[in-house]
Amino acid sequence: MALDEELRSTLAKRRGKIMAAGGAKKTDERHAKGLMTARERLAGLLQDGTFQEYGAHAKHACTAFGMSEVEIPADGVVVGTGYVAGRQIAAFSQDFTVVGGTLGKMHGQKIVWAMDYAEKNGVPLVGFKDSGGARIQEGIDALSGYGEVFYRNVVLSGVVPQIAIIAGPCAGGASYSPALMDFIIMTRQNAQMFITGPQVIKSVSGRDVSMDDVGGAEMHAAVSGNVHLLADDDAHAIELTRKLLSFFPSNNTEDPPHDPTPELDLEPDRGMDALVRSDASDPMDMHAIVRRVLDDGDLFEIHAQFAKNLIVGFGRVQGIIVGVLANNSMEKAGCLDIDSSDKGARFIRFCNAFNIPIVTFVDVPGFLPGIDQERGGIIRHGAKMLFAYSSATVPKITIVTRKAYGGSYLAMCSQEMGADVVYAWPTAQIAVMGGEGAVNILYSKELKAIEDAGAKTKKRKEFVELYRNEFASPYLAASKGYITDIIEPEMTRATVSLSLRKLLTKRELRPAKKHGLIPL
Repeated sequence: MALDEELRSTLAKRRGKIMAAGGAKKTDERHAKGLMTARERLAGLLQDGTFQEYGAHAKHACTAFGMSEVEIPADGVVVGTGYVAGRQIAAFSQDFTVVGGTLGKMHGQKIVWAMDYAEKNGVPLVGFKDSGGARIQEGIDALSGYGEVFYRNVVLSGVVPQIAIIAGPCAGGASYSPALMDFIIMTRQNAQMFITGPQVIKSVSGRDVSMDDVGGAEMHAAVSGNVHLLADDDAHAIELTRKLLSFFPSNNTEDPPHDPTPELDLEPDRGMDALVRSDASDPMDMHAIVRRVLDDGDLFEIHAQFAKNLIVGFGRVQGIIVGVLANNSMEKAGCLDIDSSDKGARFIRFCNAFNIPIVTFVDVPGFLPGIDQERGGIIRHGAKMLFAYSSATVPKITIVTRKAYGGSYLAMCSQEMGADVVYAWPTAQIAVMGGEGAVNILYSKELKAIEDAGAKTKKRKEFVELYRNEFASPYLAASKGYITDIIEPEMTRATVSLSLRKLLTKRELRPAKKHGLIPL
């Protein structure tokens, strides 16, 4: 017997209201600003026909402040599952056209459903954040909803990848959920993220600040470091999300979606030589060097605007997915500082959690000197790099390209920090400190005895050259077993490729414990 037409009509009307969300006027207003609706965002991310919605007919239970008469389609958030490039994800998209996308108890429960689904089925979680915050009318129930979301962000951490897309307002406590996720993508326009806005700051401190100063995408990408990737608009954010997901396994029990090339290309890369700089004072284009090692020169850089003295990102080497870290001598001479240490440690921890091999390119003169660094806790922050590399059990390949001095040499994944193989270029300088500083200590008496300025300068150069050749030479490190081998720069891609293939079967067990205590 066919479905009763009245029942069919009732279902269609209810669905129509839900799909209309905040109505045509609000939808048009969003489109005029270059914004997608909540459903359009999910449709753009997921493969056609694969979205299955959860809780479309959900209804809030609030009766205070006249809310019993207020209809909130889908309770302000669209939730469900679908496929991205053939792999399933769980997703939610807050709907600003419906009571400002505010979170109440049911709204929170729907997001929690997606998070529980992601955990049980081992699939990534993607959330579009576009909300006015807690639904004030629901009071403590709204706070409870946030609490359940935060708790599950932590439960999911290291189990499945979590990506937050800030595509509208994300204010107050709401900003802590994306902060607990693995990656934050934020649109340059129409998006804000902050704990206290300009008005609150003015009332408390008397200082006038703009929304861009406290919650803008550019600020979070370059200054606070909260945002990992900047998007031009919603469509670009979706594109970045798709590419980001392409590097990850669905969960922590799986390997990344490697696609090894059938035949290894071990030919030398003659173009690498043009990028090599032997002089330690001459900046070296590490971006270009890294891209010559990666397939098609494709480095998907993370945190590109933040702590530029350290490069981190994802790529592939002859089909094998890798996480890359590299010192950038064009920024702060490539020194490690507070921000770059935080940036690097977080990236290493993610790679390790999701079984992504790590390739490290070293050109580091030391930790950044300065009273602000010392008072800001560079010891504690720098230790995060040591902790992250040492605790990582994924394949770890290190290439010492040039400078590798003191504690920063260790912090960039030396053999002692668990690197499986360490290769050095002939230009490498591995020592406690650079030649200039070492000579001032080791040959101070000899230099003091020389009165003629010209003769002293000449002798200093001789001592520096002697130190570099005798005590900072990569051959000295290799002779003591600290370096796997010394290779020509042109053989870097071939060497990394072959090492990766051999290390993919790596298994490393550590002592049983609840968790280590990273120096936060």
